[in-house]
Amino acid sequence: MKKKVLLFALLMCAVLMVGCQSMVPRQDTASTNFAREALAPFVESGELPGAINVFYNNGVEEICCIGYADVAAKRPITMDDVFMQCSQTKGFCGVTIAILVEEGKLSLDDPVSKYLPEFKTLWVLESEKDDVRTLRKAQNTLTVRMVMNHTGGFAFELPAKQPNIKGGGWSGGLKLRSVAAEAAALPIKFEPGTKDAYSNTGIDIGAAIVEVITEMPWEQFLEERVFKPLGMTRSSFKPTAEQLKTQIEMYECVEKAPARYKLQSNWEQRPYNGDHVHASAGAGLWTTASDQLKFYKMLMNLGVGENGVRILKEETVKSILAVTTRPQNLGGYSLGLTAPKVDDENGWFGHGGAFGTNCMVNYHKKQLKLWVVQLEGKPRPWDAKRNAAADAFFKATLDTKAESEYTGRVKE
Repeated sequence: MKKKVLLFALLMCAVLMVGCQSMVPRQDTASTNFAREALAPFVESGELPGAINVFYNNGVEEICCIGYADVAAKRPITMDDVFMQCSQTKGFCGVTIAILVEEGKLSLDDPVSKYLPEFKTLWVLESEKDDVRTLRKAQNTLTVRMVMNHTGGFAFELPAKQPNIKGGGWSGGLKLRSVAAEAAALPIKFEPGTKDAYSNTGIDIGAAIVEVITEMPWEQFLEERVFKPLGMTRSSFKPTAEQLKTQIEMYECVEKAPARYKLQSNWEQRPYNGDHVHASAGAGLWTTASDQLKFYKMLMNLGVGENGVRILKEETVKSILAVTTRPQNLGGYSLGLTAPKVDDENGWFGHGGAFGTNCMVNYHKKQLKLWVVQLEGKPRPWDAKRNAAADAFFKATLDTKAESEYTGRVKE
């Protein structure tokens, strides 16, 4: 009798689980579900259309795909759906710069004008009043380090790209060398290296330098030296029509109500793969959660991909990607990546994007937090719940006794 009752209870649990899956589509791994429990109420209410969350802790991984990539079509969100990662593209540019530094083809303290002569003379905007601009010649030498860590003094985007109302993706219809040439002709905000101002333009200048040194388009160098070795087969600046069938659609946050569908963002307009679209290093890379995970795990593993391919040396990652390259009074930022001022065991580095995406890694503890949504605006009430879920996941411990007994080793 007891066995029958137990069997009935197990069957009822299975039915309830299936019912829950139909309401909140899922694609999970691992036995834990910290993120799912935190996010499910917001997906049920419609405030959060769909999200991908990955927690990784030294070999233990929790993947949560919850909700929809397209709410109207009821298409569940998956790890292989393409999405616009926006400013997370900056870290990819940082890695290409780091590769050239490692190979001795570039120094972070090289003058930008060594590669792009148009930056030999720069003008600083001293004041602007009554339709009169006062400029003065810049005294400090603009370096590669400065354009890559947002201390060069450049505007967020060039005037021709604010916002990009004519299409052309984040490139605004401009190739990288054109961005650099136009940026050099405009006044900068402050003396190079003395302040910080977040700038897509600066990162694009860094990518233009890569093009000069490698004598190939930056996106080609990125594909050959990063994408292909890591097996990132779904990442590009021009997603195919077939890939876009799996696009995670854009939504706008609405307080205490279902998120509102958006055909496109002013900064990233359709069509996404026309001849007018060019690579932008400050933002513009389309990718998938599966591909993005490969890139950030490479950083977490100090230059080695999960497939065993080495992209960078350990010391390169530690010295110029995992820790700030700015003066200590200007906050933490390395090469296209937010990074701590001091590299210690609590040091996380990575980047976020304008549409809500984010990934941070800690190489000391082999930890990672990845988040994928396509949302504009606020509020985002799930953030606090997700942070609490992360804390719970990383505090959770595994019973390694059986493993230790089997291998004869004590796991540290």
